[in-house]
Amino acid sequence: MTAMVRRAARPVVDGTRHLLARVAAQPAAARAMRRVVTELDGALQRGRWLSDRRTEMYEASYFGVGRDPGGDRAGESGYARYDRISSNAEVAGYLVWRTFGGARTVLDVGCATGLVVEVLRELGMDAEGCDVSRYAVDHPALGAAGHLHVGDLLGRLPYEDGAFDVVVALETLEHLPPADVDRALRELRRVCRGALYATIPSFGPNGGGGPDGHVVGKVRPERIAHYQALGASYDGPVPFDDLARDVHGDPVEGHLTIASFAWWTARFAAAGFERRPDVERRMVADLVPDLAAAWNLYATVVPGADEAVVADRDPGRSLVALGLRHPLYEAAAVAGTGDRGPAPAT
Repeated sequence: MTAMVRRAARPVVDGTRHLLARVAAQPAAARAMRRVVTELDGALQRGRWLSDRRTEMYEASYFGVGRDPGGDRAGESGYARYDRISSNAEVAGYLVWRTFGGARTVLDVGCATGLVVEVLRELGMDAEGCDVSRYAVDHPALGAAGHLHVGDLLGRLPYEDGAFDVVVALETLEHLPPADVDRALRELRRVCRGALYATIPSFGPNGGGGPDGHVVGKVRPERIAHYQALGASYDGPVPFDDLARDVHGDPVEGHLTIASFAWWTARFAAAGFERRPDVERRMVADLVPDLAAAWNLYATVVPGADEAVVADRDPGRSLVALGLRHPLYEAAAVAGTGDRGPAPAT
């Protein structure tokens, strides 16, 4: 049957080739055809990266195996030299503990080796973590052992509906292609009954409770001026070809979706989350200025959720007083500016 189909299609194939050859004889048409071929080839390359490299890259090398801890990151992940302090896990855990005072159960999605899960459990919260990387889950932080699972936001996370008071996604959602963001956020909404806290590299006016964002370090250096010239009305996401690249030519740290605060806020709303600038302002006030500028944070709630979930927990208990460590906080405490230093203006 296949041979019969090929024979029947032969006149059509030959006729199409003849027509294309005649069209290609015209200079303007030839240029257009070459542009189409280039675009198709680029699309095939992007498709291969998105289907193969997105999960392939988050294995041993991403987490520092075989890499020099003292060397330049060259745009790669910092896991070659990460611990709880250098990764800011102690600050991240403290911020969740402080901000979501009425929460008992927490899920860290994109938890890597579970450093934040470990901190949260030490602070008395019932924390679990999941990550797409089997390597990360198989090499957990000591205090997170037994509490990490493999889970892909583009499938179904291994948890029941509404299982968690708070869901955390720190530097995670930008690792998904733009077309998959809505699907991932719906899955986060499924397992969340209270609040969702995320940090996502973003640009443009914040519109929430923290500093504005920028494109520097997020797009190719030669394209920075182009995106800055677009102004506040540009929402993104930035096209794949313009994303910043690491030493291997891959998107930096696997970041695939770089978009504006407005774009992400709309995506949260579409998934059933309400952004809370009042909660974000409290979080920013608990960050030293350097981290407040670097962490593009979003605090959102499920409409109708118990307000106790986002209540301040023990404002008198600072990060340093809890026995957690971070050099910037310790320096601020020594300088007599509390353990944070002055919060940035918002």
